[in-house]
Amino acid sequence: MDIKKSKTSPKEKKEVNHLHNKTKQKLWIGSYIICAVICLGLYFLLRLKAFNIIGTYQKTVLSLLLAAATSFGVLILSRIIQGIATKRSHTKAILYNVVRLIRLITIVVIILIFISYLNRNWYAAAMSLGLISLLLGFALQTPIASLIGWFYIVLRVPYKVGDRIQVSDFTGDVVEINYFDTTLWEFAGNYMTNDLPSGRLIRFPNSMVFQYQVYNYSWQKFPYIWNEIPFHIAYQSDLNWVEKTIRSTAQKEMDPGMEEHVNELRSLIKETPVDEIEIKEYPFVNFRINSNTWIEVLLIYLVDPKKASATRTNLIKKVLAALLKEPGKVMFPNGDNR
Repeated sequence: MDIKKSKTSPKEKKEVNHLHNKTKQKLWIGSYIICAVICLGLYFLLRLKAFNIIGTYQKTVLSLLLAAATSFGVLILSRIIQGIATKRSHTKAILYNVVRLIRLITIVVIILIFISYLNRNWYAAAMSLGLISLLLGFALQTPIASLIGWFYIVLRVPYKVGDRIQVSDFTGDVVEINYFDTTLWEFAGNYMTNDLPSGRLIRFPNSMVFQYQVYNYSWQKFPYIWNEIPFHIAYQSDLNWVEKTIRSTAQKEMDPGMEEHVNELRSLIKETPVDEIEIKEYPFVNFRINSNTWIEVLLIYLVDPKKASATRTNLIKKVLAALLKEPGKVMFPNGDNR
């Protein structure tokens, strides 16, 4: 008797993940509530004279307990806000940045709470905080620049989680954006000659966004790139037939929605202050004379950057098969210079 494994649909997986996250959220909130109650309970016990066993340190311990209880209250509020953001955010990238920002604000607020409770004199606390900030500013210039770079990434969004980017010599898909560094899943690199993942992770400081150009291949408004494939043919070939055959073959293999994306690109260009750029019929074919003894035929098309390698391989196979069906109309260069 054959037993088939039941396949979970994407919708069911999403519901399971949502339920898991909701349960995890409740556990965290419950743990914070228990910790806050314990801190408050210890605070009131230590205020009783019968439990005055720590002597001169009693005021400091009481202040720490109050600060801890207040901090747990802030953590509870932070978790609730994160839960609301999770329900309302539509994309993983936006949710990722929102959660990171909430957590950073929470950490800053907790630090200020402890400083204020331990030092009731606000002027002295402010002076102490200013002095500490000045010293840390000199000692931690690079981490602080990276933290400012994180704010820039969140606000200006030169890239987000899931984008394929290039910064300096680093190329890859963004898998994590921390407060101080960004992690890429490298593609190409030193060990690959195409755009397939190399298997290596790259981490670079966020401050690099101020020092180098950021190339984003997955721009939100237009997440596609132009690609081209050169084919070499002899001068005696029927160029009109070659152009028609390559274009029709490519149209059959390309995503039908790509032509609409070309129209979107035309609209985006019109919105810019630069002169309008001519975008020909998609996909289109160009000819140029090669420095050797053949004509170079370029098939130019739009493609998802993460599917560029697979699409290129498929098109080369299909186009060559179509051209080779008519050896009388298309000839390929012979000799050692091909």
